[in-house]
Amino acid sequence: MTTQAIAIIPARWASTRFPGKPLHPILGKPLVQHVWERCLKAKTIAQVIVATDDMRIAEAAFAFGAEVALTSPKHPSGTDRLAEVATPLRGVKHIINVQGDEPAVDPRLIDRLVRTLQKNPKLEMVTAACPFENEADFLNPNNVKAVTAPDGRALYFSRSPIPFERDRKQSSQLSTRNPQPLWHLGIYGYRRDFLLQFVRWKPTPLEQTEKLEQLRALEHGATIQVLRTKNHSVGVDVPADIPRAVAALAKK
Repeated sequence: MTTQAIAIIPARWASTRFPGKPLHPILGKPLVQHVWERCLKAKTIAQVIVATDDMRIAEAAFAFGAEVALTSPKHPSGTDRLAEVATPLRGVKHIINVQGDEPAVDPRLIDRLVRTLQKNPKLEMVTAACPFENEADFLNPNNVKAVTAPDGRALYFSRSPIPFERDRKQSSQLSTRNPQPLWHLGIYGYRRDFLLQFVRWKPTPLEQTEKLEQLRALEHGATIQVLRTKNHSVGVDVPADIPRAVAALAKK
């Protein structure tokens, strides 16, 4: 029997900028526990799995009640870790990749991704993006930009500020730009068979240039649907991001 969808949370210890990040305490709980609890609130998710290669994370996840999948430590990316977990799950049709460092991820967005995949049986991949609110974020190369067609299909992702308005006289006033620049959110939904194919493809030239995995899908002709949201989620990349995460969780 095919389930609605499952969510997999890749979580690794060896973050260069924040080692041990998944277990950093936020409001009395490990960061990854907040992510797990938010995923459980999604109405379309049949199962939530924490995927890790580190026993410290695995033991902590077991302790707060999560289902855990131990994966190879040799994976070059979270997507490869995701595919290892998905491979034996033959009854599953859709996989949602929820970043393990976004403690305030919106369960309603997870549901939107799942329902988009369910309504479009041929759709291979879905993600999300929101408008930029200020020029500094737009110009920051750590913030990925998405350009879409009118129907929401992804045309390109870049670390550069795209689309570039050649004739614009002023560099600010993001809200008046047309089309409005979109800030890509690091959440993905996959059709399971496409995910398993994706990780078999070798990294492609654009992917290697921009260091963005999703470009591999576009370079192979896959369709990525981009859902628009109002706000950017709060991710934890470095310890200095913790106060913003606490504030976001307090609002939830």
